[in-house]
Amino acid sequence: MKIAIVMGSDSDFPVIEKGIQILKDFGVDFELRVISAHRTPDIAADFAKNAEKNGFEAIIAIAGKAAHLGGVLAGCSCLPVIGVPVKSSALEGIDALLSIVQMPPGVPVATVAINAGDNAALLAIQMLSIKYPQLREKFHEYKKQMADKVIAADKEIQKRL
Repeated sequence: MKIAIVMGSDSDFPVIEKGIQILKDFGVDFELRVISAHRTPDIAADFAKNAEKNGFEAIIAIAGKAAHLGGVLAGCSCLPVIGVPVKSSALEGIDALLSIVQMPPGVPVATVAINAGDNAALLAIQMLSIKYPQLREKFHEYKKQMADKVIAADKEIQKRL
């Protein structure tokens, strides 16, 4: 179980910090790289072309502004790619969101919400859980814990009334 996390810039790191912790909590190995679709396109293409051979099973691509990273990686790999748009410009991340989500036919990039590195990690785990039943079991427990927190919060609110 191994995920590639590729950021277009080191300034994107805060977006994936929670996602990294989630991957660790679930016991999923990952490699974190800074590779720019625009400034290092040959490296991006090479990374994507060799990702499967290098043991990766999914790729998380984090980028802001023009945000072509996910599309470049998806265009050069058959692995699932999850795009994370980053709020990094005057357009509040909408530019990145549209760049990632508007992929042409045949080159899909799953897209999560702006700055949602945690959801990208969870989606990657769900994808891997198809192959790894232990991840599915952990994900069921994760969902139960989320529900328990909401139920506890509801009880606290009811006490205030």
